[in-house]
Amino acid sequence: MNKTELIEHIAKNADTSKASAARSLEAMMDAVRKTLKKGGTVSLVGFGTFAVGKRAARLGRNPRTGDTIKIKAAKVPKFRPGKGLKDALNGGK
Repeated sequence: MNKTELIEHIAKNADTSKASAARSLEAMMDAVRKTLKKGGTVSLVGFGTFAVGKRAARLGRNPRTGDTIKIKAAKVPKFRPGKGLKDALNGGK
């Protein structure tokens, strides 16, 4: 499912317009983005938790030349599924 299909699904199931569904989805994504940027987490009970993880600096290898390169430390978004989502995927509701 891509973003357009998700908007259509939201509009249909929430009995609202596609434009309203698109604004709602954008607002949700913006809220998650801003919260993660501040180092916070977003917990949706029964669905999952969005959080920020840290990847340490490390040495890597340039596949083209074989030279060793330094890879900078980075913050990475993480998602941990909640019990409700896991149960839904494994035969629950």
